[in-house]
Amino acid sequence: MRYKLFGTHTGLRVSELVLGTGNFGTRWGHGTEPDEARRIFETYAEAGGNFIDTADSYQFGQSEEILGELLQGRRDDFVVATKFTQRANPKDGILVTGNSRKAMTASVEASLKRLKTDHIDLYWVHYSDGVTPVEEIVRGFDDLARAGKILYAGLSDFPAWRVARAATIAELRGAVPIAGLQVEHSLVERTTEQELIPAGQALGLGIVAWSPLGGGMLTGKYRQGEAGRAQGLGGKVFQAENSAQRSAVLDAVLAIAEELGVTPGEVAIAWVASKGSLPIIGPRTGAQLASNLAAAKLKLSTDHIARLDAVSALPPVFPYSMIDDEGTRQRSAGGKFDLLDRPARPVA
Repeated sequence: MRYKLFGTHTGLRVSELVLGTGNFGTRWGHGTEPDEARRIFETYAEAGGNFIDTADSYQFGQSEEILGELLQGRRDDFVVATKFTQRANPKDGILVTGNSRKAMTASVEASLKRLKTDHIDLYWVHYSDGVTPVEEIVRGFDDLARAGKILYAGLSDFPAWRVARAATIAELRGAVPIAGLQVEHSLVERTTEQELIPAGQALGLGIVAWSPLGGGMLTGKYRQGEAGRAQGLGGKVFQAENSAQRSAVLDAVLAIAEELGVTPGEVAIAWVASKGSLPIIGPRTGAQLASNLAAAKLKLSTDHIARLDAVSALPPVFPYSMIDDEGTRQRSAGGKFDLLDRPARPVA
């Protein structure tokens, strides 16, 4: 497995595939027993993987507990990322959930105990609660970093404008930077390309993409009658094949997989990786992990990427429907847009 620098604000070297451990445990009624989780973890590590993603709420804390055992004696071999916002315990109340500094402090202490470590490498806000100002979040992150309890900070599932504001406030105040952005991104969830991913790229954030398989939909298994997340998690974190376009996307993935002699899942994950994000793989079994890991060896051709881009394309939204129009581009470049060398990444 190859390694990437995590954004431009860190020198952190992380593996190109992230191991998501939401399936580590069974307290949700659907997941992986500890022995199988250990085998998945060991196989991922043997393949060169070093980036682990979890959350305090995954399996109501059991995911962190299992990882705490697995990390003993080799903590420094892995980048451990966890999140706070939701309930780690079904009885947790209003004061220890959400994005407040109180919730952040209570959550980080509990996660450190479950993970059996003295620090968290990358601490994510799991998602925006819609009420906590980003100034408070930035200050909370900085306090934890100065106390040595976290090394890096990130935002998961936030609107792009809030990500930009938080990153700017942290920069101007000399606080610990917002280093990472986590979003859903797949061939059947490309709306994040309209604002979030360009914002992350322009701000130099390390971008992590969850659910690159659309909750398993892009493997084609649901066409074969498998249940998976469609039933196991009550239909959550799952993209249904519920439109003509999504059926066409899956048809294209299956066709390219057959052409290349690989699994559909490998194609779907490789496409996400080709866009510059770090895909999170979330296997429940060793067989799923083997297919996921194989995606690291697959490099899609420009033709394959173009085919997948075309079939999964979304209509442009304002203001891009205006500013990306050919006429608008030419007028802003004095009629020489085609001769203009553009920057490699979006500008902030």
